[in-house]
Amino acid sequence: MINSLTDLAGDRPALVARLAAAFPGSVQGHALETAARLPIRGGRQAALAQLATIDPVAYATTRNHVGGAVTKLSPWIRHGVLALAEVRDAALARARVPEDATKLVSELGWRDYWRQVYAALGNAIRRDIEPPAMRRRGGQPLDHMPDDVLTATTGHACIDAFVRTLHDTGWLHNHERMWLASWLVHTRGVRWQTGADWFLEHLLDADPASNHLSWQWVAGTFSAKPYLFNRENLETFTAGAHCPTCPVRGRCDVEGTYDDLTARIFAPAGGSPDRPPLRISPAAPWRPGRDMARPRRPLVWLTLDTLATTSPAALAWPEQPRVFVVDPDWLAGERPTLKRLVFISECLAEVPGVEIHLGDPAAVLLARATALGCDGIAVADTPCPRVRRHADTLGGSLPVVVEPWPRFCRPEGVRDLGRFSRYWSKVGASALVPTAQQR
Repeated sequence: MINSLTDLAGDRPALVARLAAAFPGSVQGHALETAARLPIRGGRQAALAQLATIDPVAYATTRNHVGGAVTKLSPWIRHGVLALAEVRDAALARARVPEDATKLVSELGWRDYWRQVYAALGNAIRRDIEPPAMRRRGGQPLDHMPDDVLTATTGHACIDAFVRTLHDTGWLHNHERMWLASWLVHTRGVRWQTGADWFLEHLLDADPASNHLSWQWVAGTFSAKPYLFNRENLETFTAGAHCPTCPVRGRCDVEGTYDDLTARIFAPAGGSPDRPPLRISPAAPWRPGRDMARPRRPLVWLTLDTLATTSPAALAWPEQPRVFVVDPDWLAGERPTLKRLVFISECLAEVPGVEIHLGDPAAVLLARATALGCDGIAVADTPCPRVRRHADTLGGSLPVVVEPWPRFCRPEGVRDLGRFSRYWSKVGASALVPTAQQR
């Protein structure tokens, strides 16, 4: 078992040192320095402090600007420290009328939508969901990140700034993410999967659903068209922060109109493949293992989607022991940086009594359940294929109960997840209903 982190709550230097020793593969370059000065702190206390600052009206009018009133709640939402319904309720409470919170709630809706698609498709989200909407000119896409990108020496002031911010803080404004992804995929010719995996290493809110599906949206493999930006768009939403002194101003890759960029980057429309309307059926409710009696004393399994005492499983079984398992397959697959591990650990440090283990989750949980006299496993609902696979394995030996999250919307009438607009037309009105009034 990895030593408890409770004694390190609030002592980041000591936490960084312990994690660096436990996970040497996460230490790269200046990782110790960046992790120690990480501006975002994990845990429920920090999440609630940030939640108290949201302004849904200002968000609606300024969210596209890099300096706008964005919530910056994504790291805590991704890890279940804040539930979507909880953030929605806070937005409605701060709005004069519910309509003032419409834009913020609809953006939460995107995260809910990505999770629904992830539950339906599983690891297939790592492959093109549709043929590219437009064919890029040039040769085969790169399956590695160019060195000048990784070292922030491309010569493009905006791109280099975005890379430094990502590496130093683990967070980027949504527009910065879109611009960086668009430039990498459409200008530098990097495979969208390569860029998505790179983001997954560094982002504190790294979530395969939101991350990989957003990259597909930019690439045009899960959208009606690829996403492009030009210098005018960049300057408008950054208040001209990068362009005036940029070494390549006037001859950069994003100079010109959108028609100019489209003609320069993509092959003529006649070369595009036929793309029938995309249809994705929602997944059936997750019921791991075979039918067994509901446990009376389950072991509470905290996952990357539930790093707080507000996990639905922890709330349903508040007196039961809690376990979090660091999966070696996850470490090898996502290659989380030290700053990601720091954020995750700071969340866990606020969970009283949680055991933290390294190993195969199904084996660890079965062993701990037996040792602790537990007669089952309780876990919060999640679209994560890795968690679901381990739960199915456990379900062959113990009952596994899946605890639902507070309702964010009413998806019962949804028959197709092919496009967000179709999904939101079915659930958007119900997402504006406070949790206390949801049925």
